[in-house]
Amino acid sequence: MGVHRYYGYPGDGVGGVMSALRKAVDDGSAEFVQVRHEETAAFAAAADVKYGGSELGCVVVTSGPGAIHALNGLYDAKLDHQPVVALLGHTALTAQGAGYYQEVDLLNLVKDVAGAYVAQVSDPSQVRHVVDRAARTALAQRTVTAVVLPSDVLVEDAVLEPPDGHGYFHTSAVPSTRPTSPPAAALQQAADLLNSGRRVAILAGAGALGATAELTAVADALDAGVAKALLGKTVLDDRLPWVTGAIGLLGTRASWDLMRGCDVLLVVGSNMPYSDFYPAPGQARAVQIDIDGAQCGLRYDTEVNLVGDAGPTLAALLPLLRTDRDGAWREQVGEWTHAWRETSKARVAADTHELNPEYVVRELSDRLPDDAVLAVDCGTATSFYARDIDVRPSMLGSLSGTLLSMGGGMPYALAAKFAHPDRPVFAVIGDGAMQMNGVNELITVSRYWKTWADPRFVVLVLNNRDLSFVTWEMRALVGDVPFAESQDLPDVPYADWAGLLGLGGRRISGKDEVPGLWEEALAADRPFVVDAVVDANVPLIPPHLTLQQVVNTAKSQLKGDPAAPLVIADGLREAVGAPARGLWHRAKDALTGG
Repeated sequence: MGVHRYYGYPGDGVGGVMSALRKAVDDGSAEFVQVRHEETAAFAAAADVKYGGSELGCVVVTSGPGAIHALNGLYDAKLDHQPVVALLGHTALTAQGAGYYQEVDLLNLVKDVAGAYVAQVSDPSQVRHVVDRAARTALAQRTVTAVVLPSDVLVEDAVLEPPDGHGYFHTSAVPSTRPTSPPAAALQQAADLLNSGRRVAILAGAGALGATAELTAVADALDAGVAKALLGKTVLDDRLPWVTGAIGLLGTRASWDLMRGCDVLLVVGSNMPYSDFYPAPGQARAVQIDIDGAQCGLRYDTEVNLVGDAGPTLAALLPLLRTDRDGAWREQVGEWTHAWRETSKARVAADTHELNPEYVVRELSDRLPDDAVLAVDCGTATSFYARDIDVRPSMLGSLSGTLLSMGGGMPYALAAKFAHPDRPVFAVIGDGAMQMNGVNELITVSRYWKTWADPRFVVLVLNNRDLSFVTWEMRALVGDVPFAESQDLPDVPYADWAGLLGLGGRRISGKDEVPGLWEEALAADRPFVVDAVVDANVPLIPPHLTLQQVVNTAKSQLKGDPAAPLVIADGLREAVGAPARGLWHRAKDALTGG
């Protein structure tokens, strides 16, 4: 079924598969990547597909605890619509139901994440049709499927050709075709709606990846501005004046203005769930393009839903669009984008109490090679990736986009490198996620890096000794003082650990160290860990800052937040600007009666 790379970890429940993989690896028909944890294996299987390394991801783990560990990565694949098959070892048939060691009801355990298809192989004659159906379902529905493999069945003789008899199946491993473009009448209806607009906005997501030329042509024809969901970040060059950047809580003010100023919206391959960052209800007429019709109209009240691949559908739509526009809307979008970039420059340049994390990330952005592959973890690292890294369509970048799981950054980076061993990989990870599994997966890096054609594998650890994304949520959303016992993190010498593993690395804490540090990391002849000791008190400001958010933050400061002086000094005075300072003073006046 086209799977050539397997991510996993061994165990006696899946010993038969490992025996077969040994033979396949020996004859060059397969690759097995041994990671440090089954969760990493599942994350990496999903990421391998996202980065274009495989059409179908595959994770191989053992029974009971192994399968349980893999669930998080499998949910990441399911929620981001990535085709992955999980091969799960299981207790022997003869012992099932007796409370045997590591016995877990796997069919029930995975029926949610692999609900599209999960089956147990209880007889060798089932293997062909179970595998074919699991793979075909995963590919057709872009989801997770699972094959449960009892250990005693795995060592029975294979049935290469099922009998020609009642109750047996002869299935096909030939891939199915995919939807291409919608019917002509639907395309004309969509074009008529888009042509009616004077201020067109486009929201592009992961489904638009691979359709850069078509999306650009349609955007130019409509004089549209384009905002990008996180998983669609690399579809368009961030430096284009009509590309407003990321959307949502971690997005840009320009994307907010684009959505709140448009009269027509075209959604291409996105299911971005923050409904309050779309146009206001009733403000805009809308068209959506998605390969899965079930995803259409879920976030905004669309009038036309086109089911098809983004590239062919946009190409079919293009000749139907009028192009006699005056450019005024694009000019307005460009002004919003320019204003946001000036604000971003000010934030990056702000002198903070400790090293400004946005400065570190922006300096990396300015030096990224055109063929860079980016892997990002969940938390403040996501915000800085969304706002401070300018990607070009020649780059690749991804993350746990819907599950938003911490601990995905290093598994994604590993998958990126196995998918593209000849390209430089950059992981942007917070210290919380690095402590979760990043330090362990550096062992995996140390094991495999000499097999990579390009040894550059740079890990940026944003070391602020704080689970800072949650800390800011406590301040801005709850209005409470952060709970130190839950939020504070130990200071770990990440670069020193890399050195013990034979990798490169350096710790930095000063602004003047940053440019030279990136030159050193990019020139290294081996993977390199950047341990950047950065300020935890640079606030994560939503693109549309509300008075209530500032009131809640003010409440947390008045309750005795130990970081209050630094939050006010580093954040609201220097890194946010006059509009937020005005809101801040209004909030404090309201709370204190001053």
